Amino acid sequence: MNAVDLRGILADAEHSGAYFIDERDTQAMARTAAELDFAVLRVDLAGCADKADLMARLAKAGDFPDGFGANWDALSDVLRDLSWRPAPGYAWLIENAAQWRGAHGDDFDTLLEIFNEAAFEWARADVAFWALLPFPGDQLTALEG
Repeated sequence: MNAVDLRGILADAEHSGAYFIDERDTQAMARTAAELDFAVLRVDLAGCADKADLMARLAKAGDFPDGFGANWDALSDVLRDLSWRPAPGYAWLIENAAQWRGAHGDDFDTLLEIFNEAAFEWARADVAFWALLPFPGDQLTALEG
């Protein structure tokens, strides 16, 4: 995929959401999102112990306001607001998620659902909102099936 195609894809709010990507595409996605002046928010889940740790990592990456409740409802609220972090678009890179997904499958599914709901809300305002989850290429087929 060339840079023009990638720019067109990331700029399209209507199709944004939570997606698994080949980890080899992570840097190109981050670079292109930055070129579009999107807020690029990286969350590394390597060694992430549990939901509380996940919430802390998301809050740090997103510079969430003081008083963030660190629960699913609060996460949904802040992801659909982001008024303290204005940008023409948002690209969350949720790196090293494979191991965390294996250990916390239900929480992982809830996280994806919240990211997708936020993307839907942002799309209504014509703002692209992506949650990109890089996985090793050999694991992508299993995720899509």
